[in-house]
Amino acid sequence: LLNINVGGKLFQIACKVLAQYPVTRLGKLALYTDPAKKLQLCDDYLVQKNEYFFDRDPSIFHYIFHFYRSGVLWVMDEMCPSNFVEEIEYWGIHLKYSQRCCRILIEEKQDELSEYLKIEKELEAELEPLESGAQFDGKFLGGFRKMVWNLIENPYSSVPAKIIAVMSSFFVLISIVGMTLSTVEEMKNKTGKMWMEQMEMICAIFFTSEYLMRLISSSSFKNFLRAAFNAIDLVAILPFYIQILFENLDEGDMHYHEELHKVENVSKLGKVLKLIKLMRIFRILKLARHSTGLRAFSFTMRQCYQQVCCLLLFIAMGVFTFSALIHSVEHDVPGTDFTSIPYAWWWAAVSLSTVGYGDTVPDTILGRMVAFVCISFGIILNGMPISILYNKFSDYYAKLKAHELSQ
Repeated sequence: LLNINVGGKLFQIACKVLAQYPVTRLGKLALYTDPAKKLQLCDDYLVQKNEYFFDRDPSIFHYIFHFYRSGVLWVMDEMCPSNFVEEIEYWGIHLKYSQRCCRILIEEKQDELSEYLKIEKELEAELEPLESGAQFDGKFLGGFRKMVWNLIENPYSSVPAKIIAVMSSFFVLISIVGMTLSTVEEMKNKTGKMWMEQMEMICAIFFTSEYLMRLISSSSFKNFLRAAFNAIDLVAILPFYIQILFENLDEGDMHYHEELHKVENVSKLGKVLKLIKLMRIFRILKLARHSTGLRAFSFTMRQCYQQVCCLLLFIAMGVFTFSALIHSVEHDVPGTDFTSIPYAWWWAAVSLSTVGYGDTVPDTILGRMVAFVCISFGIILNGMPISILYNKFSDYYAKLKAHELSQ
C-alpha cells in the first residue's frame, strides 16, 4: 500500500491499482524506484510514517481516490469547475475519465463561469473612468486636472461635483423642452423665437464649457475621442454652431436670407437646418452619464444583443408568414385593405406586437382565425426574452449602484 497524506487526511491505495494509470502523478509515484524522483512528485515525505504528503485540497481528492478504486471520475454539482479542473490537472487525470453526464455538466459550468468573468471584465471597463484618478500623477498640471476631472466625471467626489451633475441634467431637460416648445404654433412669433434662441444659446454655452473641461482634464486625447459619452457630448453642441455657420454663409446678402427663410420648407439649406436642429434630440442621451438606470439599460442591450437580434428575426418571420396568410384568405373580399402582401405587413406587425391599432381588420371568419393565431404568437414571442432581459438588467443595475455608493 502507498500511504498518501493530502492536506492532513490519510489515504491508502494499492500500488498495483495506481500502476494501471502510469501517466498520473500517483501512478508515477507507485512505479518510480528512485527516491529522488519520488520526492519531486510530492511536497514532503514523512520517513517515520512512510507517508507522501501533498498540500492539496483533501475534499476534492476524495473524488481522485474514488477514481483509482472504480476507474470513473465523478463530478458533483456544487463544485467550482475551475478549482476541480485545476486539481485533476495537478494529479494528472484527464476529464475524459468522467462520465458523459458529468463532463457535460462541468463544461457547461466552465462556459457559464467564462461568460460571467467576461461580463465582469466589461462591467469594470464600464466603470473604469470612475477609478482612474491616479492617472494624473506626475503629469503637467496633474493636481489641477485631477480636480477638474473629479468635478466633471465623479459626482460623488464632492458637493460641487454633485451640483454640476444636477446642472448638466437640468440643462439637458431645458434644451429638450425648448426644442419641443419651438415647434408650437404660439411660440413661432418674434418674442417666442427670441426666448427660444436665448435659451438655446445658454444651453450651448454650458454644454461647450462642460465639454472643454472634460477635454482639458483628460489624460489621453485619443481615449477621450474614443469614449462614447464624449461623442454624445460633441453631438449635443455641434448643431448649435453648425446652425450659426449655415445662417451666416452670406451675411452680405440679407435679402437673400430673408427669402431663404420664407421658403425654408422647400429650400435645400432650410432642410439641412431642420435636420441639424433635429440632432439636438440626441442631447437626451447625456442623461445616461449621470443615470445609473440608463447605463445599466445600455449595458444590458450590449450584452443581450444576440437575444434581441433573435427576437427581431422571429418578428420578421412572423410578419412575412402571417401577412401572406391573411392576404391569401382576404384578397377576394370586396373593398379589402389586404390587396397585396406588402400592404398586409403593417397589419401583421401591429398584431404581432399586440398593439392592434384596428385601422386594418380582417372581414372573413378564416381571416379572424389567422388574426387570432397571429396575436397569440405575438404574445408568446414577446414574453420569451422579457425575463432574461429583466434579470440581467437588475443584476447590472445593482452592481453599478453598489459601485457608485462605494465611491
